[in-house]
Amino acid sequence: MSQHSQPKQRNWFARHKVLTAAGALVVVVGIGGALGSGGDGDGKVSAAGPAEKKEKKGTAQDGTDKAVEGALRGSGTYQVGADIKPGTYRSVGNKPGCYWERAKDSSGDPDAILANDNVVGASYVTVKAEDKIFKTQGCKSWEPVPDGAAAGGSPKTEMPGNGMYKVGADIAPGTYKSVGNKQDGCYWERSKDALHESADSILANENVTGNAVVTIAAGDAYFKTNGCSDWKKTG
Repeated sequence: MSQHSQPKQRNWFARHKVLTAAGALVVVVGIGGALGSGGDGDGKVSAAGPAEKKEKKGTAQDGTDKAVEGALRGSGTYQVGADIKPGTYRSVGNKPGCYWERAKDSSGDPDAILANDNVVGASYVTVKAEDKIFKTQGCKSWEPVPDGAAAGGSPKTEMPGNGMYKVGADIAPGTYKSVGNKQDGCYWERSKDALHESADSILANENVTGNAVVTIAAGDAYFKTNGCSDWKKTG
């Protein structure tokens, strides 16, 4: 059903350099208008100081804003170690127009990108200590996820077809099915981490037409899905 020797990442990492050259530009242009609701409410790029010096707002599990230490606004460019601490971050409730990237320097060159993604729904990303820049545009706030924390509360057995879910926290392990997907419009991925570093992070993935079935193992870290119908646990 799936393979990871040559991952078919039409919707994700295979397009990362393209996302930066094209997708990111679309996000920046659209934030002030139709995508204004994808940020922290005002759709504006915000300059943030060091996380430990200023309290940011995060997004609670019920969709409301609450004060969360170390949270970042969903639009801005942050220097790792100064504005943002290394670690794993989570953003929920994103509409089309959310884009993030990890970069090895602040040149803005496509070759500086370590990983990036366009997001709908929830997403996780791990920022490494050796990263230099974390950029985010048009997203909901990014909230730090403590090590070992059950960020999503009780694991669910159903999930929307767009988003990234932590196994054992957001979703329960098991076999899931998604039906009626349009031609090559549904993409899923089992991941071992939230670094988004192509084959190094991917355990298995697939582009699907029609019905999709995938078994998420208890040892998987995350499950990503894009453009699919809802997933329901069948076993």
